[in-house]
Amino acid sequence: MTTRGIRRKRCDVKIAVVGAPGVGKSALTVRFLTKRYIGEYDHNTENKYKHESLLDGEPVHFEILDTCPKDEHELPNANELLQWADGILLVYSITDRQSFNYIRKARTDLTTETPVFLVANKVDMVHLRQVSTDEGEILAKDLECRFTEVSAAEHVIQVAEIFYDLCKEILASKRKSKQSLLERMLGSSRPYNRGKSDSALQKD
Repeated sequence: MTTRGIRRKRCDVKIAVVGAPGVGKSALTVRFLTKRYIGEYDHNTENKYKHESLLDGEPVHFEILDTCPKDEHELPNANELLQWADGILLVYSITDRQSFNYIRKARTDLTTETPVFLVANKVDMVHLRQVSTDEGEILAKDLECRFTEVSAAEHVIQVAEIFYDLCKEILASKRKSKQSLLERMLGSSRPYNRGKSDSALQKD
């Protein structure tokens, strides 16, 4: 296959990573992009990352927005986020009850048809756990989305699967939207069939 052919088939996917400060949003993102773990980040600015990968043999161009709230009270701008993102990764830390409450507050504005994946990070620090697995599962049911607990510090494959699974949901949602739009267009452009009344009018 030529490079030109690959470019035609490439899918573009935009993912916003949302969560309170210090939950490991950047660590999860960089772990996915580079397979490396970096524990310390500058949390003063948002970052956008671009990455190309193969998913089921097809090239996918990821654009990932690592959001950066100033504190646990600053919720994301839902309108801007939903206009930009194809999918949203909601992240909290199992060691931080406030980060879980942050997601519960943010979900009200982010509850749309946009695909969402709920992630509980820092499962390697289970001795400091403040949020139970059951609570995460209940929140995921409310959001009608997938849920997993993971460790950006220790898990490589599991972190990658989160992004790939969300990407699959996004692509399925896009296909469904295109099909729905096509059906509406076809439904509103029914062919005109001349009936008996038209023939009668012509004879008159």
